[in-house]
Amino acid sequence: MSSAYSNKTHITASLMKRMFIAAGKMLEVNKAQVDALNVFPVPDGDTGTNMSLTMVSAVKEISSLTSTSMAEFADKLAKGALRGARGNSGVILSQILKGFSNAIAKSDECDAKTFAKGMREGAELAYRAVSKPKEGTILTVIRGMAEEAIDLAKRTNNIEKLMNGILEKGELVLAQTPDMLDVLKKAGVVDSGGYGLIVLFKGLIMGYLDQEITGAEEYAVADTKSASIDSAFPDDSELILDYESLGELDFGYCTEFFITNIKKRTTVTDIDKLRDYLNEIGNSVICIGDLSLIKVHVHTNNPGKALSKAIMLGEIDKIKIENMMEQNRQLRARYEAERNQIGILAVCAGEGFSAIFKDLLVDQVIEGGQTMNPSADDIARAVRKINAENIIILPNNKNIILSAEQSRTLIQNRNIFVLPTKDIPQGLAACLNFSPDASLSENLENMTAAFSTIDAGQVTYAVRDTVIDSLVIKKGDIIGIDKGKIVRSGKDIQDVTTALIESMLTEDKEVVTLYYGQDVSEEDAEAYISSLEEKHPDIEFILHYGGQPLYYYILSVE
Repeated sequence: MSSAYSNKTHITASLMKRMFIAAGKMLEVNKAQVDALNVFPVPDGDTGTNMSLTMVSAVKEISSLTSTSMAEFADKLAKGALRGARGNSGVILSQILKGFSNAIAKSDECDAKTFAKGMREGAELAYRAVSKPKEGTILTVIRGMAEEAIDLAKRTNNIEKLMNGILEKGELVLAQTPDMLDVLKKAGVVDSGGYGLIVLFKGLIMGYLDQEITGAEEYAVADTKSASIDSAFPDDSELILDYESLGELDFGYCTEFFITNIKKRTTVTDIDKLRDYLNEIGNSVICIGDLSLIKVHVHTNNPGKALSKAIMLGEIDKIKIENMMEQNRQLRARYEAERNQIGILAVCAGEGFSAIFKDLLVDQVIEGGQTMNPSADDIARAVRKINAENIIILPNNKNIILSAEQSRTLIQNRNIFVLPTKDIPQGLAACLNFSPDASLSENLENMTAAFSTIDAGQVTYAVRDTVIDSLVIKKGDIIGIDKGKIVRSGKDIQDVTTALIESMLTEDKEVVTLYYGQDVSEEDAEAYISSLEEKHPDIEFILHYGGQPLYYYILSVE
């Protein structure tokens, strides 16, 4: 979003209308991505659809508004969202919007403090709507955003600055949801409802700025130390969940309905008793409303019991019962149909290396290398997202091989093969010799033969004073490493790299490939390659961007 904020301090009803229409559109064009993240409370892939349909109903109501009254806008927004609320996430969203509407309805124009109060009331209503609130969901995200809103409103009256700050906080909380819900961490995704809320809020900002919404955005988790799941996302929006996350369901039917024309003898206590009863026969219970309209959502094996109990309070309307067991079977069948014979996971550090591995048909790339070794559990979680019967793991670092081997004990229903690649050039050589059309045994043989002949070197710096053989090395010196041993040292990166290459060249070597790291500019790397070509005209030099930390150059000699 823009860093140069406008100076507006109030939102009129007309502007608020434009904002929520844009939010509805933003959610609509991104609903498939939200659906793809859906694993909690059940992996039925409809969170984005349900939230979008909820907004469609709300937008339909506010679009018919001709008045400039904030109170009338708020009333239509809240009622439209409640009438159209679908699914667990849709009902929670309707309560967020109702709380927000309650706050803004009291002012002719919405200022920063009123906007923040609306966020807080929306979060409070959303939590009250769920019988057993679960952290790591849309509830956690809206609460974090609301708390940030209240804090920011004490320090600024600028609406755009306020909304951007709220969005930034929401994205940080969203990125942390896998740390709060094991099912999310296991599947390698953030909460779908929370992501849907972020998408909606981005739409609000775009509406405020009168920006055009042209299509779905690429998913991007906010950068936070508490979230290490970036590599769990493929480039497209078809996120494949692991088979274990599509397990058997405790309750088979998603049941929703309204209770209208409430009987005169019905009390608020009766609504509470209905909610308690629904919790006895199911889960994911939401029972909200008042003595004019009640909205019910429950996952149960006995929809008839839920309806029979509810009809004692009034008339039943707009009944929707979905067979989640069939949805689950379809997802499982699709997963099985799309399963490959062989999948590959590679460990590496550096965005350049990550891109190269993906270009070489690697299914999952996780970050790791010297000083940042992934755990066995990290590797197992990434493996579970590869929809293949046989998985080949390329550790690409001698310190990661053991963790890769240990990860095999954490994975069920897969055949895991660890090729002991000790560096990235070996891993790349293995990938270059992988063929999707070849058998597993042929690929294992060809890939092993390929990486076994690779002679790789690294150029980095010394972190302490030391003496190795005849080399006296001072902290900060540039060092060249071959076969895990320091064989060259000096003060200049290019001098040490050249000496390392020349020590590795033999009569049968014809190609040297260099991957430059994040601390080497493209201009310097290209100039260095040119100097090498002049010095060794009989050798082919190839340059790629690796983007690796710590190492100025990683190279292979073939």
